[in-house]
Order: sequence, then C-alpha cells, then structure tokens
Amino acid sequence: MTKILPLAEVTDAARGGVISIGNFDGVHRGHAALIRQAREMADRLAGPVVAVVLDPHPAAILRPDRVPAKLSWIERRGELLSQIDTDFLVVVPTSQAFLNLSAHEFFESLVRTTLRAQGVVEGPNFFFGRGREGTIQTLQSLCDESRIELRVAPSSIDNEALISSTRIRQQIECGKIDTAVHMLGHPHQIRGRVVRGDGRGASIGFPTANLSEIDVLVPAPGVYGGYAIIEQTRYPAAIHIGPNPTFNNQPQHKVEVHVLDYTGDLYQQTLLVDFVTRVRDIARFESPQALVAQLQLDIESVRSFLAKIENKTNFN
Repeated sequence: MTKILPLAEVTDAARGGVISIGNFDGVHRGHAALIRQAREMADRLAGPVVAVVLDPHPAAILRPDRVPAKLSWIERRGELLSQIDTDFLVVVPTSQAFLNLSAHEFFESLVRTTLRAQGVVEGPNFFFGRGREGTIQTLQSLCDESRIELRVAPSSIDNEALISSTRIRQQIECGKIDTAVHMLGHPHQIRGRVVRGDGRGASIGFPTANLSEIDVLVPAPGVYGGYAIIEQTRYPAAIHIGPNPTFNNQPQHKVEVHVLDYTGDLYQQTLLVDFVTRVRDIARFESPQALVAQLQLDIESVRSFLAKIENKTNFN
C-alpha cells in the first residue's frame, strides 16, 4: 500500500530511493510506465519508489483563472499508485515561495536534501524550478554532479498522440469516456455526497442517488455505464448526467446514479462512482412510459458491457 506523506513528515523510510516528480493526476498509463522504470531502478539500488506531487496544482497560484479540473484527488492517486507498486506518495504543499525556487534550489532542496534520492525517473518533457527554467538537460547535469542516476523514460503514445492528463480531460469533457478509460488504464472515478432529488426516478421504478459536492471532472451530459462503490463493494450502475428533458427543459447538470442490485438508503453518504463506458446521449421522450422502456434498454446495455470486463483486473 502506498503511504501518503506530506513533505514535512517525510521519514528515512522514504529517503534514499528512486523518485519521480509530477502531477500524477489520474495516474494514467504514461504515469504507470514511469513508475515501472522507477521500480526496476529502485530494486537494483535497494531503495523505495517515491512519487512526488505538488498540491494544489501550481496553476492555482500562477494562473488561478485557468486551473485544470482534477481527474483525481490525492487519496485516489495514492490508491492507484499502490496498484503499480509505488511505496510512497510525497505531497509538496504548493506555495509562491516554493514556485520561486530556481531549478538548482529546487533540486538541492527536494531531490538531494529532503529525499536524498539515489535515482530519478522523468519523461523528456519534464520542467522544474522558477518559470519552468529547468529542463531535462538541466536535470541531467545536476544529477551527474550529485552522482544521482537519471533515467529519461520515453513518452507513452496512444493512437500516435501523447498520453497525458490534459488529453484525458479533453476526452472526458467531450463524453468520450471509453477513450479516456483506455488511456487511464482504469475507470474514471468521481465522488460526491448523496442528496435528496425530486423523487421522479423512484416514481417510475428507477430510484437514483443524486450527487453533489463533486470535486473532480464530471463527464459531458449523457448516459454512462459503470460501478458504484458502497462499503468497498462494487455494484453495476447506470449514470445519468445532465437535464431531464422529458420532464422539464431546465439546463441542470445533474449527476444521478441508478445503482443496480442494491436497495439500501444512501442519503448523505459519500458515493464513489466509476465511469467505464458511454451508453447514449441525453434525449427527450414523448411520455414517461417511453422513458421507462429506454431506461430498461440502457440497463441491459450496461449489464452486457460490464459482463464482458468483469473478469479483468484492469482496463489496459
């Protein structure tokens, strides 16, 4: 299990290893490729694998009007990093003072003094220090001077394009969840508090958990298939995002989760929801009966798709 440590609480157990510094938002297949190389080096050097993230995203300080929506929260990143054999996730609190460090100061403070790294693994487009002045060439020089091993891992490519958190966000924002899941290597997960809705779903035989306070990127309006995680058990789920045009034309961006095979009360609980596939666009139906017929088809589609993947341990 990956142990999450604030920078100020780093212990000797997290020192002397192989580090990879990045945002690790979503912990996608490109991140996994970096960690695999870090694991190989760490086993040879007899040290831990340490992922390092800055939280919040530096843009929150440098460009607060252009902060990218999060794909994952810190605990979720720790969970995903555990699945790819990472020992520690060190969280650096982002501040203006930290962002003002020169590339040399950044390296001396974080890589050498605090983490005492034996090795570093980064992609070719890694930048660090004030104004992103430090490049991978800068890092190579600093590592050489300090006798720290550096491995520059090749970028991960999918369909002739770079796998990146930015590209995954774009796919999710367009509702292309299947493409996003392929690049992530796992479902896109959101979390939210269950609140009272208008009860319309229950009135037609399809009760839903209505989510609020969602703190990560929500897919574009549509109907999706996935899972709801309740007390560490995964239940198939059909997820509706957007308005309910059959009943009204108000442009509400609601997130409603119809949990299959579950009858308990989820009110006020925090619900985790995994998005796996897109089923269809939002549509207006001429009657509640027509909507019910379509919902039954949606559920059949969700069950059929999930049945094909339920024996898989990941989505690579």
